[in-house]
Amino acid sequence: MSKRPLSVVLPAATDSSHTSTRRPLYFQLSTLVLFGFATIFYPRVLSAMKFPSIVNLVHLGLVPLIFLFVLVKTKTKDRKQIAAVWELLVALAIFFGIHLASALLNGAGEINAAVNFIMLAEHFLFLTAIAALPLTPAKLPRFRAFFVFASFSNMAFAYVQQYVLRLHLKEGLADNIKGVFIGQGAGHVIGASVALTFGLYYLADAKKIPLTWRVIVALAAFWHMLMADAKQVLLAFGIAGGALLLTKFDNIFEALKYIIGGTFLVAAFIWCMQNVPAFGAFNTWMRPEIYGPDGEATLLKTATFRVIPQYYESWLHPWLGLGPGHTVGRLGGWMLSDYSALLSPLGSTRHPASSQVWQAVGASWLGDQSSMFSPLFGWAGIWGDLGWLGMASILYIWWVVWRRFCFDDISRFLVLTPLAFGLIFTQMEEPGYMCYVTTIIGLRWQERRCQRQAIQPAQQLENQPQSLPSVKTKSSTSLGTRKSKRRFSLKILWQRLLLYEDPRL
Repeated sequence: MSKRPLSVVLPAATDSSHTSTRRPLYFQLSTLVLFGFATIFYPRVLSAMKFPSIVNLVHLGLVPLIFLFVLVKTKTKDRKQIAAVWELLVALAIFFGIHLASALLNGAGEINAAVNFIMLAEHFLFLTAIAALPLTPAKLPRFRAFFVFASFSNMAFAYVQQYVLRLHLKEGLADNIKGVFIGQGAGHVIGASVALTFGLYYLADAKKIPLTWRVIVALAAFWHMLMADAKQVLLAFGIAGGALLLTKFDNIFEALKYIIGGTFLVAAFIWCMQNVPAFGAFNTWMRPEIYGPDGEATLLKTATFRVIPQYYESWLHPWLGLGPGHTVGRLGGWMLSDYSALLSPLGSTRHPASSQVWQAVGASWLGDQSSMFSPLFGWAGIWGDLGWLGMASILYIWWVVWRRFCFDDISRFLVLTPLAFGLIFTQMEEPGYMCYVTTIIGLRWQERRCQRQAIQPAQQLENQPQSLPSVKTKSSTSLGTRKSKRRFSLKILWQRLLLYEDPRL
């Protein structure tokens, strides 16, 4: 029996002058989720079109509302889907509890705790909403098509900025090839990260598209990264690839495949750095004298870990940090200052640790050279704000995503990449990039779920006896036979899930 697509039924409009009523208006939950994605992905474009600047913050309130609405309205009965959503909810609840404990310990404002939690967990809320959708094979292509369109639009914006508007040549507009993330300080890094992630996804998943076209798209995404001069993107991808390699040593053949491929890519990249002008910017990092124990890059990058412990006043501070938004995360490092007119009346609080780290940046001659050397980066912010328990809780959320939603190396690589970015800058708190990554993970997981549902009925038909006894009435089927078929169907499902008979499953 086909399932009816889940919809939100809005009350029909009535007219006092007519006794007849209109038909109810159906609004698909998947459309609501896509609207949420658009508020995350395109606000900078709207801001450039003279929309009020508040449009950049709308998603902070809208995504949690969509998350709650989908959870309340979804009617899915897929047990595996329900279990995955529940485990993610439990992990998020633990992280939220640690946020509250840290805020109470340090007297942080309620707005600090709320905004910091949303910034660090918004992409997980969005992934939960996608995972809870009862998408069907008929609805999934439309959902994917919107996502692919958004990805191509980001690349198109970058190429127009480079070759039509030629913004990279205008004075004062360095790092201005930003895709759809126009006017954002780190927009060039976010746009390039999104492009390179999409290139990988498209190359691996668009199997119905000829390989030549998929390679062209991947190369166009790579060139986007070079145009934007977002060197740290390639570094983060390299760190993620190395981390993925470490998970392969239980299979020597898989490990050799990754080692050989990685060695070839590194050798080719080094050659390009020395011989191709477009790769020349990467030589900025090739200064061994700044990386020693007393090197300027080392001292600047680790400044946070010397400053923050100076403000510990309790044995709880190492475990719960100095409070949400009080150190070097995106909230404490930038937003409390940039949006003070909006956040200060709501009771936001600041801490001197943040300004002291900024003083270290200003005192270093490397401070304005590259975000690679910045002491304000993702993991440092989480540790400073929320302590070791905060770091452990967010790693637990990622572990749930890894275990429940990652079924192949592409998804696992997508999980490792943000963790690598967290070692460089505040990319882990950039909603445009983080929600993009979790959307791909959720979309690929939904595709797999739909394939599994499509395969299961076919397998049930294949395993039915070729000749069946005549059945005159429905009541003549024995209860024992129905239970046996049900057990057999579950056995087939578990074989599919555990033995991976289908490469995509």
